[in-house]
Amino acid sequence: MRTTPWLYAEIPDVPRLFPEVCLAGAYSRRYKVELVGEGYMSISDPVADMLTKIRNASLASFEKVDISPSKLKLEIVKILKNEGYVKNFKKVKQDDHDVIRVFLKYDANDNPIIHGLQKISTPGRRVYSGYKELPRVFNGYGTLIVSTSTGVTTGKKAGEKKVGGELLCSIW
Repeated sequence: MRTTPWLYAEIPDVPRLFPEVCLAGAYSRRYKVELVGEGYMSISDPVADMLTKIRNASLASFEKVDISPSKLKLEIVKILKNEGYVKNFKKVKQDDHDVIRVFLKYDANDNPIIHGLQKISTPGRRVYSGYKELPRVFNGYGTLIVSTSTGVTTGKKAGEKKVGGELLCSIW
């Protein structure tokens, strides 16, 4: 004998949010909706969030992108500027809080200079490498960003200084 599934009509206190989905007898788990309250979501990996903002703005052909500031993010953006991936950056005070405004760079045909950004080390999986085992990005055409004991630097400079560290991201 088949039992009938619960319906919104059986529970008087629950409003019918999506009546076209909750038809009588048409119960399915895929139609359940969880409403999330307003507020800010917590970011567990701010560097990955910054890289995603830059990647998305570059693909959407935006002129600039604003990023919440930190010392690590500022060092990464400085490397992007020195390696020629972004046009410029500056710290700006906007609505009573500071942001890093990154101006993106495009070629003559309005194609983005940044073809790809990839986060290597994550909060759940830290990736470390010695200076002899530092990976090459696109056979040397890309840039590896490494957090070493002497500061945040590129993979090429870390190899020259003979220091290893945490592999943050790669850009090509």
